[in-house]
Amino acid sequence: TLGTQTDYRDGEAQTDPYSPEYIVRSGSVPEILTLATLTWGRGLPAGEAEMEIIDRIREKHAWEAALPPMDSPSNIAKRLKMMEAMERKEWAYREEEIDKLQKVQMEVFKKLLQRREENQNELNAMRLNDHWQNYQKAKEEKMRKIQHDCALMLRKLIAKRKNWMGKLERRDIIREYNDFGSQTYAPLSRIGFFPDNNSDYYAVKNYYLNTFAGLCELEKSAPPSIFPIKIKAPKPKCIITKTGYIKRSGRLEVVLAQVHQ
Repeated sequence: TLGTQTDYRDGEAQTDPYSPEYIVRSGSVPEILTLATLTWGRGLPAGEAEMEIIDRIREKHAWEAALPPMDSPSNIAKRLKMMEAMERKEWAYREEEIDKLQKVQMEVFKKLLQRREENQNELNAMRLNDHWQNYQKAKEEKMRKIQHDCALMLRKLIAKRKNWMGKLERRDIIREYNDFGSQTYAPLSRIGFFPDNNSDYYAVKNYYLNTFAGLCELEKSAPPSIFPIKIKAPKPKCIITKTGYIKRSGRLEVVLAQVHQ
């Protein structure tokens, strides 16, 4: 099946390549053994750096084979000179490797610093945005308070301007009752009037409706023609059609009756 093919395909079941056991003959040094330290994922498959290492190993083996024997002072001096040259070459190669490694590390450090700087800039931008939002809210609240105070002071100035001479005015009852926004119709709480305290004043109080004796007296005074109650019983709804099919509403009523029980 498709599931079995997905679970057991070659891409998921593949392991590291198999390395069989080997026996080295006496007196022989196979060149392949110089690559024994390389494993799959760590040097294998070989890339440019690994090929360079292999070439250097071959050059070193060729150099070791070309060294003169130590059978005479001239050969010994020549051998020391070749070894010093090789040592300087090895140090130069090592310095070149260190420079390459330092360049790679510097690139990594640059990327890390750039990423950290970007994150820090993003965090600073978020903080600045939060501060800006808070200052905007405080500014809007302050402007709203200033506008409210301005409207209040304008109302006070308009009220003072009506009687800027400070003369005492007599109450004009006709004008107050003609203006439905005056204190007569709509008194203000700030001058000592609280309409909720006298809310029962407007409630209808009737002796014939609020007392039992009044109801009995009202019943005696009413004509007897209004007492007979005529209630027509509702006709049962037909839940079965002419063809004998039960309607959906009828089935629902049966279910509701069962749930109620």
